Amino acid sequence: MHGFVQNIGRTALNFLAAFGRITLFSVTAVRWIFTPPYYWQQLLRQIIDIGYFSLPVVGLTTLFSGMVLALQSYTGFARFSAEDTVATVVVLSVTRELGPVLAGLMVAGRIGASMAAEIGTMRVTDQIDALDTLSTRPMQYLVAPRLLAGTICLPFLVLVGDVIGVFGGYLVGVYRLGFNPSIYLARTLEYLEVSDVTLGLVKAGVFGFLIALMGCYHGYHSGRGAQGVGRATTNAVVSASILILIANYIVTTMFFGG
Repeated sequence: MHGFVQNIGRTALNFLAAFGRITLFSVTAVRWIFTPPYYWQQLLRQIIDIGYFSLPVVGLTTLFSGMVLALQSYTGFARFSAEDTVATVVVLSVTRELGPVLAGLMVAGRIGASMAAEIGTMRVTDQIDALDTLSTRPMQYLVAPRLLAGTICLPFLVLVGDVIGVFGGYLVGVYRLGFNPSIYLARTLEYLEVSDVTLGLVKAGVFGFLIALMGCYHGYHSGRGAQGVGRATTNAVVSASILILIANYIVTTMFFGG
């Protein structure tokens, strides 16, 4: 019993220590975002990598999610003779939840792992120490542009994903389920509000920051050798995915908790 209590206490202390390190890391990184000099070339490179090259995976994910959602909604609502609500359910589900969360998880798997591996390799090969030697602050050069790019790019990815996801639902609704195109579009826009899209974009900005933060943090504190880089990459993806789900609930509660 005594050992069990010790394990619980040790786990709690380790969690608090890790939380403190991540908080200090994020505060320092955010401070460097607003401190000159600004590395515009690094920022542009990260925007292209995060935003442009993530479009295919986000587009495919949201497209088929919208198509499946339309099929599942029709199957469920047909039992209550409420088939005309399929379009409304698809657009609200995609803009509020599926678009931001799925895009965040896909980008976390692609970008979070890439950032952790790149910065972790730089740590292993002493390139980060070399930046210090050259009077270039690693946090300002490596971390700050990635955090800013992640926060900027993910809302645009989600906005594109929302359109593609709703279009996927439209394709299934019109060409598979036999809905009238005009009526389906009218139902899609009837109950959609600006706050629904805004909620998804706010979530996306938070998710983008968390993904970049976890990728940079675990890469920056990577262990030595290939095993350390591999562990940092895995931890970056897992921690970013968990934080996305937690932040999703918190942001949703802030918007609709009342």
